Amino acid sequence: MKPRLRVPHVFVLLALVILVCSVATWIVPSGEFQREERTFDGLTRNLVVPGTYESVPKNYSAAAALLGDEQDGQATPVGLMGFLSAIPRGMEAAADIIFFIFIIGGVFGILQRTGVITATVGRMVDRLQHRGPLLTIAVMAVFAVGGSTLGMGEEFIPLVPVFVLVARRLGYDALYGMAMVEIASQVGFAASTTNPFTVSVAQGIAELPLHSGMGLRLVFLVCALAVAVIYLLRYGARVKADRANSFIADVPEAWQDIDAGDAAEAGKHFTGRHLAIIITGAVLFAFIVFAVQRYHWWMAEMGGGFLLLGIVAAVLGRLSLADSAKAFVKGCEEMVVAALVVGFARGIAVVLQDGLIIDTIVHGAASMLEQVPRYVAVVGMLGFESTLNLFIPSGSGQAAVSMPLMAPLADIIGVTRQTAVFAFTCGDGFSNTVIPTSGILMAMLGLSKVPYGRWLRFMLPLFGMLILLSVVFLVIAVVTGYR
Repeated sequence: MKPRLRVPHVFVLLALVILVCSVATWIVPSGEFQREERTFDGLTRNLVVPGTYESVPKNYSAAAALLGDEQDGQATPVGLMGFLSAIPRGMEAAADIIFFIFIIGGVFGILQRTGVITATVGRMVDRLQHRGPLLTIAVMAVFAVGGSTLGMGEEFIPLVPVFVLVARRLGYDALYGMAMVEIASQVGFAASTTNPFTVSVAQGIAELPLHSGMGLRLVFLVCALAVAVIYLLRYGARVKADRANSFIADVPEAWQDIDAGDAAEAGKHFTGRHLAIIITGAVLFAFIVFAVQRYHWWMAEMGGGFLLLGIVAAVLGRLSLADSAKAFVKGCEEMVVAALVVGFARGIAVVLQDGLIIDTIVHGAASMLEQVPRYVAVVGMLGFESTLNLFIPSGSGQAAVSMPLMAPLADIIGVTRQTAVFAFTCGDGFSNTVIPTSGILMAMLGLSKVPYGRWLRFMLPLFGMLILLSVVFLVIAVVTGYR
């Protein structure tokens, strides 16, 4: 099927966005809020202080336009050197997730060399060959619950290659396998119930009881997940009926390893050694998830946990040191594009911070929302949070910037602060499925070999449905005085 939506290569697209943002630093007035440190559920964040926004004069000069010209008390627009260095500095800022992606790739390379993935997928296909829809529903429900309760997202990245292989062997494509993981986790992230990185931080800032308002969010989670599952199952049915219906039909990598006969044969060679690797890996993975919540592990610690998983797999798989190293390097090589995309994306935030225009954008949006009716304002909050996520692709980071302003704004326009929190979680979660600055999305696309433009073509209709569903629930929240 010939694509109608043409999107530039993701590196070109991100570079263009960085260029546009660099130009914007010369046009959009600079300014900043004062900030204060506060801790929520073990997370320390720098929050903006409402009412403290002040304009900052710009330093317009030839030197600023070329090499940069820092002056005390002035904002320096991003010039040529600032634009060119934004990507390297973005890579520095995103070094934790970039190297985490490389480690995931390397460990996955070791697992591939042991044969455990091929054998496990073969066994699954042999037993679930005609139960693809049931598997999809079960998997997406688990991932959605993980995203909603524990804020899991990065933790699911290593599972993408496995479900891509499963999807291929069941007659679907790589996009289907990746979508099972990405869409479900972000639906859960948007319909947050106890997510410590979004709803807990946002409710703390809004001075609401933690985990309050659970009922509406649970209903929303079920409805949003149902919409996503039905959409994906319908796409999968079309692909299974005719591969030409796939959005990546002309992408060669999308149809590798899809011979069901080979998969079934591989399943027959599933050994006790493979079972030992799976059990050990599952235990280590569960501990990593537990440690993220209990001990506040992040990228470095998670990377160390996955390295241990790779070492244990190599020992149980009886790989030599040389074979293990070669497999690790090969796995890292396959992650180069995914890792670099994260650095490119972070470059956008770099130029906006350099030009001091992020706070101006937030201040301007909050001021505009004060002037419109409350039903329009809550939809505007949703749109604002969705857009802001492009520039601050971090749930807790976005909450720290926007919620100190959205909470008192809710009081002014006559809606509950719980409604403002709900608008934030929906805008932050669902936009993660389409924005090119989402490190998780770009890592998963790199692992599954799905071009960003093709993903957008698949995802935008579903994104529209989920945003429309969010609007409906926001209106319900306003009518019922959601608390």
